[in-house]
Amino acid sequence: MNTALLTTDHPNRFPVSIKAVLFTEAGEVVLLKNDRGEWELPGGRLEAGETPPQCLLREIDEELGVAAEVGALLDAYVFEVIPGRHVFIVTYACQTVGAFRPVLSDEHLVWTLCRPDALPENLPAGYRESIIRAMPEQSPTP
Repeated sequence: MNTALLTTDHPNRFPVSIKAVLFTEAGEVVLLKNDRGEWELPGGRLEAGETPPQCLLREIDEELGVAAEVGALLDAYVFEVIPGRHVFIVTYACQTVGAFRPVLSDEHLVWTLCRPDALPENLPAGYRESIIRAMPEQSPTP
C-alpha cells in the first residue's frame, strides 16, 4: 500500500474535524478559544471506528467534561486553518444534557457562552454559518 496517499500532505486529502454547535439549556452557544486566539466550536478529529456523533460525544466530554446529545448534521466544508493547511469540517447541532458545569481541558485557553446574535468577531465564518443553521434545531427552555 502506498502510505504517501494517506498523509495530510497530499493535495486532495484533508484531516477531518467534527464540530458541535453546542447549545446550553438557556440557548447559548459554547465556544472555545484556541492557541491562535480564535474562537471555535467544540470537537475534533474523527478516530478510526468512530461515527461522527460518537466523536462529538467523546470530544465534548474531553474538552469540557459535560454530557450532550447530538442532533442534525448542519454543514460540511473545507477550511483553511492557517495559510496552506486545510481541514475538512463537519458540523452538527448539539444540546447539553443536565447541568452545564464545564471543566476546561488543556486543549483550549478558555470557554465562553454566547447568544447566537452576539458572536465574537474572531469566530471563523464557517462556524458562524453553522450556528445560524442550527438555530431552528435548538429549543432553549425559558
